[in-house]
Amino acid sequence: MDRNESARFFRELLELSEAPSWGPFTNIQLDDGVLLQFAEPPVEIQMRHYAFMVDDDLFDRAYRRLCDAGIEHWADPQMRRPGETNTGHRGRGVYFRDPAGHAIELLTRPYLPIP
Repeated sequence: MDRNESARFFRELLELSEAPSWGPFTNIQLDDGVLLQFAEPPVEIQMRHYAFMVDDDLFDRAYRRLCDAGIEHWADPQMRRPGETNTGHRGRGVYFRDPAGHAIELLTRPYLPIP
């Protein structure tokens, strides 16, 4: 994993500005103030799932960038619907892996509660 490549991937995908970085971390900061830190071994980090709620316009642009870059993506977390997006929960969503192998989800609406 290359921490700078991962940070650059998210900055470009989510249209974010550079953020100050320090120590073993390369940082990005989301518009709401959330700070994401990327590190390389020997920092031990397990693979995870991260979801980002974005507006419809950013979803369209980000999805276009995923497709243009040839990044494999799915409509579902089980990866059974390749090359598609979903329209669940009154919005749209897509799943893919970032450069470090983490499962990433972009969605445009929050999930509806399960009755």
